[in-house]
Amino acid sequence: MRCPFCGNVDTQVKDSRPAEDHVAIRRRRFCPACGGRFTTYERVQLRDLVVVKSSGRREDFDRDKLERSIRIALQKRPIEPERMDQMISGIVRRLESMGETDIPSKVIGEIVMESLARIDTVAYVRFASVYKNFQAADDFDKFVSELRPNAADGR
Repeated sequence: MRCPFCGNVDTQVKDSRPAEDHVAIRRRRFCPACGGRFTTYERVQLRDLVVVKSSGRREDFDRDKLERSIRIALQKRPIEPERMDQMISGIVRRLESMGETDIPSKVIGEIVMESLARIDTVAYVRFASVYKNFQAADDFDKFVSELRPNAADGR
């Protein structure tokens, strides 16, 4: 593994342990050239996924991009990082087990929204506001009222 600090390719693994509920291996590494320490994660990748955007454009699936968008939605919410990592790993496993290498971005967005709805309503609404391209406060109001169908009844 190349050192991110000096570029040396001869780094040493100092510690390995299971991570993310045993779906990844966390490795602490040391670079003898510069003394830098860093962490890497090793995961099983069943197949190379390609995201098909609504415009028809295609791009390689990027787990880090998925993780960033979920972290933004969950920012300052009382969700443990381990739970977030488990959710992300679950989404990736679900995508990989679909049997297709080409996954429409709409499918990914729906799976993420479904997962967020189960763990945090605020994060679900945050993600939906970007995913569904809310333009005005009325869009939020309509979306939230759909979450609470009994609100119109005064309950």
